[in-house]
Amino acid sequence: MAISGAARVRETAEKRNLQTMVNISVSSQGAEVRDAVGEPKSYAGPLAVVTSLFFMWGFLTCLNDILIPHLKSIFDLNYAQTMLIQFAFFGSYFIFSIPSAKLIDWIGYQRSMVAGLLTMGFGAFLFVPAASVPSYPLFLGALIVLAAGITCLQVAANPYVTVLGRPETASSRLNLTQAFNSLGTFLAPFFGGILILSAAPKAISEIRAMLPDALQAYRLHEAATVKTPYVGLGIALVVLAVAIGLFKLPKIEHAQHRVGEKVNDSIWRHPNLVFGAIAIFVYVGAEVSIGSFLVNYFHEPEIGGLAEKIAASFVSFYWGGAMLGRFIGSNFLGGAKAKYMWTVSALSIALILLSYPIGNQIPAGYQPGVPNLTWLAWLVFAGRPLFVLVAVAAASIAVMATLRGGKAAANTGLLLGVCAISTSVLVTISMLSTGHLAMWSIILVGFFNSIMFPSIFTLGVAELGPLTGDGSGIMIMAIVGGAILPLAQGWIADKIGIHHAFFVPVICYLYILFFALSGSKPNSARHARA
Repeated sequence: MAISGAARVRETAEKRNLQTMVNISVSSQGAEVRDAVGEPKSYAGPLAVVTSLFFMWGFLTCLNDILIPHLKSIFDLNYAQTMLIQFAFFGSYFIFSIPSAKLIDWIGYQRSMVAGLLTMGFGAFLFVPAASVPSYPLFLGALIVLAAGITCLQVAANPYVTVLGRPETASSRLNLTQAFNSLGTFLAPFFGGILILSAAPKAISEIRAMLPDALQAYRLHEAATVKTPYVGLGIALVVLAVAIGLFKLPKIEHAQHRVGEKVNDSIWRHPNLVFGAIAIFVYVGAEVSIGSFLVNYFHEPEIGGLAEKIAASFVSFYWGGAMLGRFIGSNFLGGAKAKYMWTVSALSIALILLSYPIGNQIPAGYQPGVPNLTWLAWLVFAGRPLFVLVAVAAASIAVMATLRGGKAAANTGLLLGVCAISTSVLVTISMLSTGHLAMWSIILVGFFNSIMFPSIFTLGVAELGPLTGDGSGIMIMAIVGGAILPLAQGWIADKIGIHHAFFVPVICYLYILFFALSGSKPNSARHARA
């Protein structure tokens, strides 16, 4: 991507306790934007507006995990056929990422966000004719359009947040906005379970025994449950597009170029970008492979034996863990205060202790549904393993901060490596066990997934400077891993069973470990070491 001026590579933070500071290499004059009197500008307002976009695409992406078991039942699909949902959705990232990057060159970040939201809204409305037929190919087509809009939104919003402020806090800033993305993924399974999986599906044997007319009537009835939520989302997306269009977002000139300008650099001269794109590919593939199979996995007799609606509620703990992990991770990467982390740990312990008397008040046979006090009590009671993990993680960070004088900041690469090891171990435990141990070990993977995408992204685009937009397009294009790897795992699950097919994510996390410890080093670190 061409721009005016040369980007100046900053010295690495190896001289400062080897801490990798994610550095979007811009000119020294542009590294921190200041106002007319020389004070650093505050981007709190624009950051809050852009954060709403992260919430929306997280919510919509996670609804796929609810669509998968629903459409599997309606159309009598095997696992490989069902994974075409994720193939269509995440395959769009590969197709539309580079065009989205070029769109940013043409109309800028803000207008590209508006275009992405309107495309998403159109895709959401297409679920109405798909459900009215009903047709599995039409559902896939609607998902492709929806994903095209999300792709445009991601290509614009991720680098925009990364360069919207000081380079040293880029990783922390992106983790914070991604935490609200996880809030959307946390809420989606609850609402999707209520609105889409509200009725118990017929057994496959019953569906196969139906006459053609009865089968068509059944499919029409079941498919109709997706209309209301997606129409509502479509309206919300259009309204949000109008709001974003009217809001005055600051322009980030030093990370954008205009068509026709040139720069003496290439994205392929940055190994951290190449390794980072592969890391995004395997990370999204692993995350989606796990999330896509959770409802079916929890339904297995040897794992949880749960009905699909209840299983969908437990999926929320997977994404809720990612949300909590991103809030904690964002704070840790930006410099966590011991006082804050002790408070988080204490609150988690309080919830654990409170869960015991609360659990006695939950009616026998209660099934989580519409959010109310009973639902909240169930959430606290059922989520104890997650609260234990949060308490331990927060206490560990608090101890580190206390030993360092009250504040501790994580090295992005090292924290990413710790999370990669943890996810590999947890998925392996789930494969080798059964029952609640298998269930919760796979659920807790979400907590350690939390900082992976934003950390890989910021490390991957470090020191790209004016090539940040093109680098972002490559990174977002790599999200196609969410299309390919779940499809591969679905094929494997049809052969050896869903329980042991999870070795695919383990391999992915081991590559992320390599990227965290070696592949993520930017050119300045590589040249200094040479």
